[in-house]
Amino acid sequence: MIHNGGVHRWFFNTAQWNPSEHEFSFLLSVLPQHEQSSITRFLRLDDRKRALISRLLQYGLVHQVLGIPFEDIIINRTLEGKPYLENIVIDSELPNFNFNVSHHGDYVAIASDSIHIVGVDIVSHVIPERETTLEHVQNFSSYFTSLEWGKIMEAEISDEILGELYRYWCLKEAFIKAIGAGLGYDLERLEFHHTNWTDIYCHIDGHKSEEWQFWLSELGEGHWVSVARGHPRFAVKNYRKTLHSAEVEESAYHSNVQMPTNFIPQTIEQLLPVSLRESYRILSSKIT
Repeated sequence: MIHNGGVHRWFFNTAQWNPSEHEFSFLLSVLPQHEQSSITRFLRLDDRKRALISRLLQYGLVHQVLGIPFEDIIINRTLEGKPYLENIVIDSELPNFNFNVSHHGDYVAIASDSIHIVGVDIVSHVIPERETTLEHVQNFSSYFTSLEWGKIMEAEISDEILGELYRYWCLKEAFIKAIGAGLGYDLERLEFHHTNWTDIYCHIDGHKSEEWQFWLSELGEGHWVSVARGHPRFAVKNYRKTLHSAEVEESAYHSNVQMPTNFIPQTIEQLLPVSLRESYRILSSKIT
């Protein structure tokens, strides 16, 4: 088991992983049946790979942090689609153990926390093919405040305009995912401020929030990853019901405000239970 206060940041590069049919089937078999069907419903292999790695990151993290066997882990989703652990966690150091996953482009990432609610988002630097950069960017104009929009549009090079857009978008999505909100949340309620994308803070409904922390960093070439974590009281109703300590005392909340670790790359073997690693190793060696 790895405890580390329940705070973890993992990622996996799916573009560098080319599993055989046997390897993919083996990894599917370690997951519950309902998870298997949610993966195989995708037609494209790239989508299946991302879905499988997303599940393995979730189950692997829960197993390693809490010691729950894969077959006993119960992960459900709220009506808004936020994944949460159904199993009851009896650990005073992990009163609100929660996690969030994201995938885009070449990467899948997971972030977890013990007291704060946490959200993670990945954005790949996609260059539009059927429209100009300005046409593409204009599609997002209603999601940003006038200050944010000004920062985006003051960049002079198309690539820089896209970069600004994606970084702001990445932060907003991480916040939405942290609170467990659905598509109906008005992103213009959030206004992000930063110093060269460090010391990031957010205004919510026009007021600076002291109860949120944000991090933004590059994740490989052409990808950004952001993490948002804040007080459980911000969780939407359906998600708040899944938390064991939604009303965290201020002293406990602030005493637990520790810097998260950097995102750490994971291998397939690392995500599996120890009891299955040798079988996977043998299978992989036969294939190669």
